[in-house]
Amino acid sequence: MPLGHQDRIISATSNRSPCTNTRSGLAITLLLASTTVVHAQSNPVQDEVILSELSVTGTGPAVERAGGPVIGYRATRSATATRTDTPLRDTPQSVQVVPRDVLVDQQDIRLSDALQNVSSVQPGGTIQGRSDTFIIRGFQTQTYAIDGVLLNQAGTFSTVTRDLADVERIEVLKGPASVLYGRGDPGGLINIVSRQPTLVPSGDINLQAGSFGFRRVQGSVSSAIEGVDGLAGRLSFAGQSDPTFRNFGDRDNSRTFVAPAFTWNPSPDTRVSFLGEFTRLDTQYDEGLVARNGRVPLDNISRYYGEPFSRYNSNANFGLLKIEHDLNENITLREVLNAQWGGFDFLATRATGLDKTQTLVTRRETAGHSTYASVDSQTEMVAKFDLLGFRHTVFAGIEYTNGYRHSYTTQSTNYPSVSFQNPAFGSALVGLQLQGDLKQKNELNGLYVQDQIDLGLGLQLLVGVRYDSGTQYYFNRTPTSRTIPPDQQLSGTSPRVGLVYRPVEPLTLYASYTTSFKPQIANVLNVTNPPPETGEQYEIGSRLDLTPDLTLSAAAFRITRNNVAATDPNNSLYSVITGQQRSEGVEADLAGQILPGWKVIGGISFLDARITKDTTFAVGNRLVGAPAFSGSIWSTYQFQDGFLRGWNVGAGITYVGRRTGDLNNSYTVGGYARLDAAVFYDFNEHARFSINMRNLTDRRYIEQPFNQFNNLPGAPLSVLATITARL
Repeated sequence: MPLGHQDRIISATSNRSPCTNTRSGLAITLLLASTTVVHAQSNPVQDEVILSELSVTGTGPAVERAGGPVIGYRATRSATATRTDTPLRDTPQSVQVVPRDVLVDQQDIRLSDALQNVSSVQPGGTIQGRSDTFIIRGFQTQTYAIDGVLLNQAGTFSTVTRDLADVERIEVLKGPASVLYGRGDPGGLINIVSRQPTLVPSGDINLQAGSFGFRRVQGSVSSAIEGVDGLAGRLSFAGQSDPTFRNFGDRDNSRTFVAPAFTWNPSPDTRVSFLGEFTRLDTQYDEGLVARNGRVPLDNISRYYGEPFSRYNSNANFGLLKIEHDLNENITLREVLNAQWGGFDFLATRATGLDKTQTLVTRRETAGHSTYASVDSQTEMVAKFDLLGFRHTVFAGIEYTNGYRHSYTTQSTNYPSVSFQNPAFGSALVGLQLQGDLKQKNELNGLYVQDQIDLGLGLQLLVGVRYDSGTQYYFNRTPTSRTIPPDQQLSGTSPRVGLVYRPVEPLTLYASYTTSFKPQIANVLNVTNPPPETGEQYEIGSRLDLTPDLTLSAAAFRITRNNVAATDPNNSLYSVITGQQRSEGVEADLAGQILPGWKVIGGISFLDARITKDTTFAVGNRLVGAPAFSGSIWSTYQFQDGFLRGWNVGAGITYVGRRTGDLNNSYTVGGYARLDAAVFYDFNEHARFSINMRNLTDRRYIEQPFNQFNNLPGAPLSVLATITARL
């Protein structure tokens, strides 16, 4: 059995599912590698049920629950699309899951690396090395959710890059998700599901070293906590230092991450969980390469137009408390409380243009400071009942969110130019002047209800609606604008309807309509109350179990987005409202096990994403960073017997087509194909050694276009060695 599967099965049998229909005594014996025996027993009640011995040899849908561990590469259940524990085949919207086994086999360090296993998802820029952004079905998103709670609504991006040390699975809900999450982007929602504590002791630690001086330590330990029945804790942590291949001088990038988590079952009907995440980031302020004459030169991918003193320091803190109680076997009450706070500081030199000869890059010196805080409360109920001959699962809730961006103060002034071809360091700091002081606050109340109805004859209907209302305060004080605007009243209705049809057991067909609503939080020049952004999607799709362990899913969709904020072409520090955009395409994803030991995950996408109405940019222009064609495939094989037993090999290819770098379509970046490979050896269930190689052909390419002065090149040939020890 591959390293990590034992801990996954223990975890899955050590946590009580959200809704338990029968409180029966369980005596489940799992035979792991013919040597490990695990017993999981709940409180006995009348009508005891005893299950026979179960041998687990592959993917195990019998032990999977939404939000819990996945054995192998294929998930079968999720709560991201419905907020209830629902089989993926009963969900009328595309949901793709990247399980932890994929993260471990690929040794993914960045969230963007993990998400390239999903069709129609591309990295969308790091915001000068500060954060993660993504292109989902053609539309950029700069935020994501953690265990179903969106990051701070008053910020335009997360202040840190995401660490994966405590990630159990990464789920991507394609298309609008406002019916359940309120504010959101129409392309989709990324939901990061955290690892839960286990009553059975478990632990792992990774030591890593790689190309360009990369170093990382990562670990997680979990166990029952003595003295309190049903109480378990987990501590995940990571620290890394990454000088990278970019030419920053003698400075590198560092990140530390700590995530304590607790679960407590004070009674058979009550579950309490807590998650905390604390991240610190110290990185170079890196805008990447500059476009010239309609393209981005790749003759020197380490070229840096900043100064060694250009730094970015930030912190992000996240706390989540969830309490669930079963009133009876059909009704569950849930309360989720969340608090987030943090901020950042930076001092940097930024490219602003090219001189007339296009041999010099003009620059500005800029400094910024920002803090934020937010609270979120979700009070929800899940009820299952029969009505008019149909089985219903009703989910209803009330959400209150209050996000406050205390300030975002920026100072700026002109700075000496530098050679485009051979930039040199050494210019001295100059005096700064106030550029802007942005204060922002959003306060929203959401009321939502959803009904999943089993109509019989293989038909299931999903209907839902959400209403949001509240206020937004938005004021950017500049040297020429000091008038304080009034609060803006906000409201929006987000319906969703979907139909699922299962004509035969392995095949599911579905169709859905869903919408999005998002208060405008972009920094729009000379506009005090920009209109909220809205979107709608039509989607049809299918899921087919090619074998019991291998699933192929496909979808066709069309998304329309209105009142879109984009970078101002005349001033990159501000945004403009661009009008309407449309994205339509088809995609397919494959995940699971082909044969014993042979696993695969990947996807393919054909996409047409363009401007359809606008007064600033030309109608018909392609959207930023959205390739017409992209795809990826990753596969591993574990030798089952003989002298090669214990060895695993893996390989994958990622292809991304040509992309435009701005809404003016003034330049493009070329397509690329990147070849990756891995080999790892499991000494036993407690130790693994792995070598992961990326970009085997040493291809030069732009991975993340953002705008004319922000184009992040992909890393050259890189090797990462990892030693893993596990309890």
